[in-house]
Amino acid sequence: MSLITIALAKGRLMEEAIDVLEAAGVGCGQLKEPSRKLIFFTPDQRIRMILVKPSDVPTYVEYGIADIGIVGKDTLLEEGRSLYEMLDLKFGQCRLVVAGFPEKQDTWITRSHTRVATKYPNIARNYFSRKGKDVEIIKLNGSVELGPLTGLSDVIVDIVESGRTLKENGLVILEEICSISARLVVNRVSLKMKNREIKALINNIQTVLEERENGEVN
Repeated sequence: MSLITIALAKGRLMEEAIDVLEAAGVGCGQLKEPSRKLIFFTPDQRIRMILVKPSDVPTYVEYGIADIGIVGKDTLLEEGRSLYEMLDLKFGQCRLVVAGFPEKQDTWITRSHTRVATKYPNIARNYFSRKGKDVEIIKLNGSVELGPLTGLSDVIVDIVESGRTLKENGLVILEEICSISARLVVNRVSLKMKNREIKALINNIQTVLEERENGEVN
């Protein structure tokens, strides 16, 4: 059997990704042990898992270094890589939104010049382009909520889970762009060359997702 490599996004999605993989029969015991290692193997040596920055997952998969990747839909939209999106894993759910001060609810989009602060410049640019709105995109890597608070931007584009951070900073959701969750993606060539192994793993994960949706698994 061919070795399958899975790229896992470090951070907020990793724990649940490991949980789903284990439920699908992938031995992830090494990943739960304290370590600074970045590459792990299942006990049977049939699956290799590499831990990478979320924004790098689509790159590793597109270039075939990883056959499979688990990463948020927001990252996939931002990176725009040529991949097969196979499964919505249903965890890491949040929303990608436009947010700003409540008094801008009805006026922000009508301004002749709108500045948008975001960690997702490509998503923001594409979204406003589809609306026929010409905006200035300001790329930030830290807390984008500071954009409106300091006058750097009129609005922000960011992911929102509970909305608590927005509320505590006096901001509200002005528009919802799309729903976000963790997705399983596959390299196009790998799906052909390692079809049996990849399809078997995807089917196992799909079964886990269906059982959870039906309340058969805790």
